[in-house]
Amino acid sequence: MPLIAQNHLQLIIEFGLMLLLGVSFLINIVPLSLSAVLLGGLLVSIGMVVLFGFDAFSLLLPGIGIHEFTHPYGAIALFSVVTSLAAIYIMDDVGINTRSLKTFLIMIILAITLFGGMMHRDFLLMWIVGLFIAFFVLSKTFRRKSVLTVKRVIMVGVVVLVAFGFMEVLSRLLSMPIISPISRIERILDNSLPSIKMVIQNTYLIGHNPATSFWGAESSGFSDGYITLPISLITTFGLALPVFYGVLTNQKDVIDYFTSGIFAWGYEFGYIILILVLLAVLGVIIIGLKIMKVYKEKRERGNKTLLGREALLIGSLTAFMGQAWAGFFIINRDINGTALVTFLFLGAMVLGHVLMVKKS
Repeated sequence: MPLIAQNHLQLIIEFGLMLLLGVSFLINIVPLSLSAVLLGGLLVSIGMVVLFGFDAFSLLLPGIGIHEFTHPYGAIALFSVVTSLAAIYIMDDVGINTRSLKTFLIMIILAITLFGGMMHRDFLLMWIVGLFIAFFVLSKTFRRKSVLTVKRVIMVGVVVLVAFGFMEVLSRLLSMPIISPISRIERILDNSLPSIKMVIQNTYLIGHNPATSFWGAESSGFSDGYITLPISLITTFGLALPVFYGVLTNQKDVIDYFTSGIFAWGYEFGYIILILVLLAVLGVIIIGLKIMKVYKEKRERGNKTLLGREALLIGSLTAFMGQAWAGFFIINRDINGTALVTFLFLGAMVLGHVLMVKKS
């Protein structure tokens, strides 16, 4: 197989392998104390609040472009917050007073929930599910009573419904359908069913029916540019790959925006590749859980050298699971383009701990 990527799938695989090697090298040679991991997690979380807050206010202020940071960086927000949360749990275990840190982190969580939820409802779903996964994992890892009770789950549901209602009322008062949850849901439903029907009828074991692609007769029926790394990366290296660029960007919405990842990846690469990708994702999750168990056993035996890495693993694995769920089962855009880089990065952050476990 030539090293220069001949299609988008090969480029994704090569980039993912390079990212895995780079991340594995870094997290195994850089000292990662618990305090450094906590500080890094909090700083990134604050950065996410600023990004999402800027995007949310741009909805209300004319003349400011909307960047939609929640799609590419939503999982990074989850990663940083859960990593910080895990570090605080570990500090609690050794008797450090973390009350002020908990209060500060709760404020960050509320801000990200508000600003991110204003931008995209799919982010809100990923965020809530990711936090649920995080609290479940933390309760099992640190042998604590779970904070997830029926009452609290119902309360979260009520808060989400109230927030949706508030956004809908606000959109009508300000005559701004762009922030209306109902109008967005209606738009997706109106377009999703035709897109899903088209995908199911034209997906093969390898690739898809070329006649149904935007490129028509020029389509190869495989890797037509619906699933890609960031366009800027492809154009920078001058790779001769089909891309939806400039005015053509909206043409890939039929696959990228109106279907979930299992349909989009199936259409773009075929059912066989889809199954292999899902197995790879499942493999990363299983490996991450096994390494987490090893870290837990070492911590309970008194080993304090891996505490920072344990917090980092909990954060990256939780974010990886949350993004995988949202991308493959809610909307493909959460694992496409820059978001795909985030997804590969989080997977590398999980697998990078394999070397550390073997060394120790």
